[in-house]
Amino acid sequence: GGGFEAAFVAAVSVLVIACPCALGLATPTAIMTGTGAAARSGILIKDVESLERAHRVDAVIFDKTGTLTEGKPSVVALHALRGDEAGLLRLAGSVQQASEHPLARAILDRAQERGIGLAEVTEFRSITGRGVVGTVDGRQVVIGSEKLLEERGLDTSAEMQRAQAWQGEGRTVVWVADQDGILGVMAIADRLRPEALDAVRLLRDIGVRTLMLSGDAPLVAEVIGREVGVDESRGGVKPDGKAAAVEELADSGRVVGMVGDGINDAPALAAADVGIAMGTGTDIAMETAGITLMRPDPRLVAGAIAASRATFRKIEQNLVWAFIYNVIGIPLAALGYLSPALAGAAMAMSSVSVVSNSLLLRRWRPKLHGK
Repeated sequence: GGGFEAAFVAAVSVLVIACPCALGLATPTAIMTGTGAAARSGILIKDVESLERAHRVDAVIFDKTGTLTEGKPSVVALHALRGDEAGLLRLAGSVQQASEHPLARAILDRAQERGIGLAEVTEFRSITGRGVVGTVDGRQVVIGSEKLLEERGLDTSAEMQRAQAWQGEGRTVVWVADQDGILGVMAIADRLRPEALDAVRLLRDIGVRTLMLSGDAPLVAEVIGREVGVDESRGGVKPDGKAAAVEELADSGRVVGMVGDGINDAPALAAADVGIAMGTGTDIAMETAGITLMRPDPRLVAGAIAASRATFRKIEQNLVWAFIYNVIGIPLAALGYLSPALAGAAMAMSSVSVVSNSLLLRRWRPKLHGK
């Protein structure tokens, strides 16, 4: 019923109030603020895809060494069956000179502490997930798991009771033998990180299932898993078994996060919906993962998931807020109740509201203590 002037003003008002600035700002402002807040707390989220997947994670797999534990194992006990402890350490340390495994470092450190000179090793060979073999002073020395010795036809029954007692205390048992039989056994322990218990509690508090994988004997993994409180622990897992565990959980309908720090963890980190690397780990682990924890604090795993969830809540709030502005404003503008100036002000206010709501994320900090 109005004239051309009223219709023109109403049309301009509708165009102004319908400007999608707020809708366009809703997502990027929340993402930039959320990832910035996470980075200030030591959580580096590399891409939007990782951020988007993290808020849906409902199962987290930890590789034990270097994540829940400090990754600095040490020899805490040893027993020589033939010869003395110094001789046992000399042979074991000599072979382990050629190995890069953390357990090898523990044996070498113990030999160094006792001032034991090492011999040259030849014909060194590493058997993935089992141990190592090398020749020292003309003797072929085998160092590794009970399974490795059994595969080579060596009888472990003489020290089995001692080994099981050590495993019951959460210690890794390393067997040393030559072609004539068992030379001795060593117990190696890797201390839990002080934050490990809170890390698992925090994940449980936000409804995330936890699983711990370890190359140690199943009994050792069970003891350590019970100490930290994970929902499930699996021992005797080879490096390729970690990726299989990720796929198994994914096939059951879980959105899986994998936490690791080593070269052997890279396939599992890549297979997971969200790979999370410890910043103190290897370069290849950090390169493969979508999220890197800049501090060696496993509590930040829950923090990364919480940051993603907080960011997506802000995105939803922003979109709803911007949509409400348009739903209310467009009919009012079409009916002539809003002038172009008021419509412009309302449009600007919607953008300011969305940006201000996103900036509230700057106050976000990860929770560091579980219930």
